Amino acid sequence: MEILYPMAISAFAVLATLIYASYLDIRDRRVPFIHWLPMLGIGVVCTSYLLWQTTSDISLITGYLAVVVCFLYADYLDSRGRTDSMGLTGYYRQSLIFYYLALVLILPALSWFIFAPSLNIQLIPWYVMFAGILTYISYNEYKGQPVERARKKSKKPDSNIPDIINRWYFVLVIMIFSITSVIMLFSPDGWGSPALVILLLSVFCGVFYIFARMHLFGGADAWALIFISFSVPTFPFTPFLGSPPLGFLSFSVLINALLLNLVAPIGIFIINIIRKNRAPLMYMFFGFPVKGDRIQQAWGFVMEDFEEKNGIVSRKFIGFWDSIKRMYEGEGRVYTKDLREHPEEFPSELAMYRKAGTVWISYAVPFIIPITAGLITALIFGDILFTIMKIITGGF
Repeated sequence: MEILYPMAISAFAVLATLIYASYLDIRDRRVPFIHWLPMLGIGVVCTSYLLWQTTSDISLITGYLAVVVCFLYADYLDSRGRTDSMGLTGYYRQSLIFYYLALVLILPALSWFIFAPSLNIQLIPWYVMFAGILTYISYNEYKGQPVERARKKSKKPDSNIPDIINRWYFVLVIMIFSITSVIMLFSPDGWGSPALVILLLSVFCGVFYIFARMHLFGGADAWALIFISFSVPTFPFTPFLGSPPLGFLSFSVLINALLLNLVAPIGIFIINIIRKNRAPLMYMFFGFPVKGDRIQQAWGFVMEDFEEKNGIVSRKFIGFWDSIKRMYEGEGRVYTKDLREHPEEFPSELAMYRKAGTVWISYAVPFIIPITAGLITALIFGDILFTIMKIITGGF
């Protein structure tokens, strides 16, 4: 069995980090960003070394680094609260923006133009667009006009082109990386088939970063999948059940995690049946009732809306699309952790829950735990869904 030792070293670092991150997420329901950085540092070095071993293409390696650095810079711009808490405040923090921006702009320029065997004119307009978008966003941040704060303050939807660009600029960035990867894939002087690594990283990581920005996916869960992708883009060795066609480890980790995570809703449904808890069928799989006066001791999001008229408390379950809308807007969802840590902000809600007697909340098993299990099963056995499909089609 052939072993890619750089990927094996990186996989060990990723697994150790995920186990510790799972512990933190269970205990505190958050994973400080700094805990991901050692794993990422090891992973980037190992992946770069593997790319050099297999291609000896400095242009490809620089392109890989450009993607990684761009994601970190986007998070730097989008997560001001975290960077401020690390001490980068005021003028000092603002002055760093353009130093970071310079690095983000230099790396793709080196990859696409300087280290490339020849000048590819098709890449020039995409680089100009890339540089223009990030410079515009960085200037807004430097001037103290981050869109997220302004949008939340005004509570108005995006209404013009600058607002849309500020909010959705990273979608354009991901598209640029994806398009340039395709160009380098088919260009005679491009990267050839190794360009698929950059393409897969851009699309897969971009989707989960954007989902996290839209509050449709947990931040720690998104970063776990993103950093697994950057650190171990391919299997370090062939698993027992064989490698899937793409050989992209993170996709197999995600699929395995989703399949393993199906156990929780089934278990919750069975428990609700045994305890004779009654709710619409969908909610029986994803939630359970807790006592209203003890809701602050539980973990999860409140699944019901309450209203009191003439001393009578009425209740209704939050619909699926309404729930998605609240997740996207980052408003209207009540998290029991917030009730516990900031009860002064929810006096009317807490009083209503006590009057209601019981409150249905969603189960709150951190998804990072199935991700960790998905990584272990992917490394040992491979892609579970791919294996099932091979068995069904008779190809196993």
